[in-house]
Amino acid sequence: MSFKRETPLDLQLHRAAIKGDKGMIFKVLNTGRVHVDCRDKDGTTPLMFSVARGHFECVQELLEQGADPNARRFETGASSLFLAAQIGDLDTVRLLIRNGAVVDQPNLDGGTPLFVACQEGHEPVVRELIAVGANTNFPMKDRATPLFVASQNGHCLIVRLLLQRRAMIDYKRTDGATPLWIAAQMGWADVSSCLLENGAYVDSLRNDGASPLFKAAHKGFLDVVRVLLRKKPNLGILPIGESALHGAVMFGHLDVAKVLIKAGSNPTLPNQEGETPYELALKWKFPNVADYLKNVTVAHSNNSHALSNGGTNTLKKLENTTNAPKG
Repeated sequence: MSFKRETPLDLQLHRAAIKGDKGMIFKVLNTGRVHVDCRDKDGTTPLMFSVARGHFECVQELLEQGADPNARRFETGASSLFLAAQIGDLDTVRLLIRNGAVVDQPNLDGGTPLFVACQEGHEPVVRELIAVGANTNFPMKDRATPLFVASQNGHCLIVRLLLQRRAMIDYKRTDGATPLWIAAQMGWADVSSCLLENGAYVDSLRNDGASPLFKAAHKGFLDVVRVLLRKKPNLGILPIGESALHGAVMFGHLDVAKVLIKAGSNPTLPNQEGETPYELALKWKFPNVADYLKNVTVAHSNNSHALSNGGTNTLKKLENTTNAPKG
């Protein structure tokens, strides 16, 4: 995008806006030789500079002098309202809206002021934007919504606010991840619980076939695993080719493996490569996990009464690998 080179007066106005020098802003603008919305090379206006640094009185002055609250930066498309929401400046958010700022004006990635307020956890700003009609389901270009980013960053109160305003609970990002999926991956047990209480689908899969339970188990987030297990998720082999138990074992999360088995995970179930959890524990050199799985596998097989051929083969495998080098 082409733009005129900054003049000395433009630079003087920009510096005054950055420093919060209201008197200098007034003085420079009253020369009549500089535009109130003069831009730097990135398309940043004096109003944006003052907003981003929280200079409320300068923002007032610039708006009174006719600054455009809906001007956007060239590189990012961020507006003054986006910048105010990003830093959680509620007074400036209200002032900009009173002066005609477009509430749902997105940046170039599709992020709205509400989205960035949810991302940063600025609950008062979120409340204000929702109150003036912000779209709680406005998606980014990658289809991430305000609910998604609030869930990703563990802002449970904001998640509840958005759900009260009919945010779409299972709306998927382009990779298939839902708010519950991302909350589980990030280890937010409280957010996961809130989403499930409000009807989130516990077995929603990302495009690669991984479930929320698989990711929580894989990451070792025991509290999240316990929350998810309340909703009876799939404990079998997922389209990704592994079970949640396999996910826990391959990273040595013994506490998670114990909880999963107690909940009904089959310790003898092979993954798509034909490997049991026990064999994975040996492969990835987690001897404490392997010892535990060996014991529960034997107990599981013994509880099968007359032992099926599968159970017999599992026991033979265990006997053959008992003295094998672990690794």
